[in-house]
Amino acid sequence: MPEVEHSDVETSSLVDVDSPHVSSVPSDYETQSVKTDTQAERMEHEAEDRKRQAEQKAQEAKEKAAKAADKAKAKADEAADKMKKNSDNPVVVGNAVAVAAVGGLLGFGAYRKYTAGELTWKVVGAWAGVVGLFAAVDYYTSQYFFKRYPPKK
Repeated sequence: MPEVEHSDVETSSLVDVDSPHVSSVPSDYETQSVKTDTQAERMEHEAEDRKRQAEQKAQEAKEKAAKAADKAKAKADEAADKMKKNSDNPVVVGNAVAVAAVGGLLGFGAYRKYTAGELTWKVVGAWAGVVGLFAAVDYYTSQYFFKRYPPKK
């Protein structure tokens, strides 16, 4: 049987430090935020993805806002058209006059109280109650008169 020959030649290092494939790292390597090219590329790709997602969300929000604006404009146009059709209805005219008169009287009264130094939260609260009472009375009287003078659709 053949035997393995022993030799006295030792290999102390398998790495050839003079070869070009071995490189050293800077002394501040551990404190660097980006340590490798792969990490830098990954961070760059992530930033691009975030930018693309933000642009997509902005576009979606823009489209949603445009749809809402179109819907609001259509609703406003419909209301304006309804007002034009009912501009000769005595109930609508009466409501417009009553609301303008009450608003003017409240504004004038509030100004007089303010200049006299008598405008308090108690007075404002009482007037708010009067406005609520006026709104309730106006609603029910309008409903009664709308039966007699129905609005145009």
